[in-house]
Amino acid sequence: MLQIVTTIVLILMSLSIATCFYRVVKGPTMSDRVVALDTIGINLIGFIGVIMIIQNTLAYSDVILVIAILAFIGSIALAKFIEGGIVLDRDNN
Repeated sequence: MLQIVTTIVLILMSLSIATCFYRVVKGPTMSDRVVALDTIGINLIGFIGVIMIIQNTLAYSDVILVIAILAFIGSIALAKFIEGGIVLDRDNN
């Protein structure tokens, strides 16, 4: 029963990632693209978590942490870029 449920969850998450990728490519605004990229990161974390449940291992926990950190930093950088157009402020004083 668990095998069937995890297979269905992986299929649904794959469809969700594909839909978000479409929104990243075709999004009407930059904000839509940022939200879609954030959602892809969250879906990847869940996807790897389900794979960990299927394989009954904790081997991918570091991968989940790295993806979460990169998604967070990427979201902050893109939000700052949308707000001001500059990601790294260099003050020459």
